Amino acid sequence: MGGDSELILLTIAGVHLLGLGCVAVLMYSALREGPAEPPWANPDSDDGRGNKPQRPRAPSGRPRGGIPLPNAEQSRVRLRDHRKLPDLLPGRERRPAREPSRIPVHGDRPR
Repeated sequence: MGGDSELILLTIAGVHLLGLGCVAVLMYSALREGPAEPPWANPDSDDGRGNKPQRPRAPSGRPRGGIPLPNAEQSRVRLRDHRKLPDLLPGRERRPAREPSRIPVHGDRPR
């Protein structure tokens, strides 16, 4: 074998051995310990985990539903049925017809 092919073969083997070593470390750390409780978990509290029923929360003094809207107006049309929007809107008022154009009269000369 030439020097280039040996270098490629050693590089590929080294990458594979490095990958196997990383997998072995991860498997060892995963199988070494059982599932751990998070440090903030209190075994006596009922925070909704497990089969215990949750306690109702205490009512808060804040109003529900967000900020009231003083300037809210009902929309002109409700789109909750099968009719189309042009059918629901009232018709537009027509503009008044224009007066016919007048022929200007210049002085007292007849035409």
